[in-house]
Amino acid sequence: MKADNMIELTDIVQRFGDKEVLKGITLQIKAGEIFGLLGPSGAGKTTLIKIVTGQLRPTKGSVLTNGIPAAEMTGAMYRRIGMMMDIPGLYGRLSCYDNLKLYARLYEIPEKRIYEVLEKVGLSDARRCPVEKLSKGMKGRLALARAVMNEPTLLFLDEPTSGLDPAATRRIHELILEEQAKGTTVFLTTHNMTEAEKLCRHIALLYDGNVVEYGEPKEICRRYDHKRKLKIRLYDGRCLELGNDKDAAEAVGEYLKQELLETIHSTEPNLETVFMELTGKELV
Repeated sequence: MKADNMIELTDIVQRFGDKEVLKGITLQIKAGEIFGLLGPSGAGKTTLIKIVTGQLRPTKGSVLTNGIPAAEMTGAMYRRIGMMMDIPGLYGRLSCYDNLKLYARLYEIPEKRIYEVLEKVGLSDARRCPVEKLSKGMKGRLALARAVMNEPTLLFLDEPTSGLDPAATRRIHELILEEQAKGTTVFLTTHNMTEAEKLCRHIALLYDGNVVEYGEPKEICRRYDHKRKLKIRLYDGRCLELGNDKDAAEAVGEYLKQELLETIHSTEPNLETVFMELTGKELV
């Protein structure tokens, strides 16, 4: 494995009975980057995380995490991994503080760290509040606080903003970027294209167990520039969508000559349109 790769997956296949969930995944994730694995529910995202973290052995293929095969990861290595999964596993009747205290004792983390992370996620004032009384956004921030308590070098976040309002989502994004700025490698799974474009250096689009695209978000979109459209509105109220080609230029010219053109906008392809072209389905 190259020294600058935190994770390297080679030809990962995972079968459950007759069902092949992953069909030969090969990926490299660089140390210190935010990597996004995008795909709809059931695409195999959570399964891949379980394989990378050694919770599940693949049917075929190899996994290296920080240069070590996943099956050989030691307790000391797991102590440098943080995880925030789609099911947070918080204890509803316990306070925010006591939830983190249990985790601190398990990982032999000084209790003063609890106050630090609660302050970091903006839950200091709610530290004595039972988790069952928190909003969904506050529960998400508490789960992230627990994931970063051990100051991980590798952080797994499985749909961290699913169902959250814009304000809570923005705060989670800020916290993720803060972790990355410290040198933490972040493995993010999401079906939120806007989130991926904002946070990730590289992304992989996962569909039906295959990586159908990989690269920097803007680079991927540029590959599909033929999907760019021109949207025009005429003074008579008609709204038209034209391709980005010679025929469209001639049509626009005619509308201008006839003084019919009110507005014109260029719509660039985004990850959603790329995914639609590759799979024929929306990313939901």
